[in-house]
Amino acid sequence: MSNTQILGALQASSARLPYFDAHIPAGFPSPALDHMENKLSLDELLDINAPHTYVALVSGDSMIGAGIFEGDYLIVSRAIPAKPGHVVVACLNGDVLVKRLAQEQGQFILQSENPAYSPRYILENDELTIWGVVTHSLRNHLTHG
Repeated sequence: MSNTQILGALQASSARLPYFDAHIPAGFPSPALDHMENKLSLDELLDINAPHTYVALVSGDSMIGAGIFEGDYLIVSRAIPAKPGHVVVACLNGDVLVKRLAQEQGQFILQSENPAYSPRYILENDELTIWGVVTHSLRNHLTHG
């Protein structure tokens, strides 16, 4: 039961976006244009280390407790060694999943961040490959309708 779709590797970009050098309150408008001073690269902001970084699309609700929701795009690094506590993209017996990696008494566990789902203990005959560590998630806030 896959809950992640790999979209492809990221490539380095020279595009730079306007960066507003001001904290924007969520309550009322700010004259942010008065503070536009710099250009910011998404490569730098998201610490993209191309070609060791790729994008995956999430389906399902098993990671909502980690702030990862259906339709989110994950930035995944293959350059970071996975450690217990990291959110990872893993291939378990042919299914691609996003889960939190855990370890108890030497046994690895893929944990959901939703109490509706049980942890998946990795058994001796399981085939587990960690495809990368999730570093960021991106969410579209536009309403469709």
